[in-house]
Amino acid sequence: MKRLLNALVLAAAGAALTATLVPSTVAAGEAADYAPRYAGYASRYSAPPSGDFASRVLNTHNGERSRMGLRPLRWNARLSAQAQQWASSLARRGAFEHSNGDDGENLWMGTANGYSPEQMVASFLSERRAFRAGRFPNVSRTGNWADVGHYTQIIWPETQEVGCAVVRGGRDEVMVCRYWPAGNVYGESVG
Repeated sequence: MKRLLNALVLAAAGAALTATLVPSTVAAGEAADYAPRYAGYASRYSAPPSGDFASRVLNTHNGERSRMGLRPLRWNARLSAQAQQWASSLARRGAFEHSNGDDGENLWMGTANGYSPEQMVASFLSERRAFRAGRFPNVSRTGNWADVGHYTQIIWPETQEVGCAVVRGGRDEVMVCRYWPAGNVYGESVG
């Protein structure tokens, strides 16, 4: 049986909640057509959903996949809804931990309204500097796969879909991204 491995980025979230969610499966260029644009993708709106957030997150993921010669990811509403539920749970509990689901998952946390969607995803992509192609978990120049686990999930060749959401908790925002099928599968090649 294949084992799924995940990594953590930061620690702890605040208490008050606000969520942003995109409710449709669309290609990167179409995401903005399904929801009105608004400033502050994780501001104090409980709705409306943000096509702008979805397209920006998806485009940032797909920019790196294109650079690696991989097919683009599609936005998945189910994954986005699950990401929103988990991010809300983390913020409500003041926790920062991976879920126990079968989908791939990347977590991010930072100061509320301090980061763009591109900067959030860029924190995962910054792990590229320690990445080396190989069979998972032997994919890091440091010898520690957790140093590149977010990056390898994004560039995992078999991954086809992503859905992300941002939730505000106190002074922080938590972004959860879910991936299907999951990457970081022991013994499989990446890069």
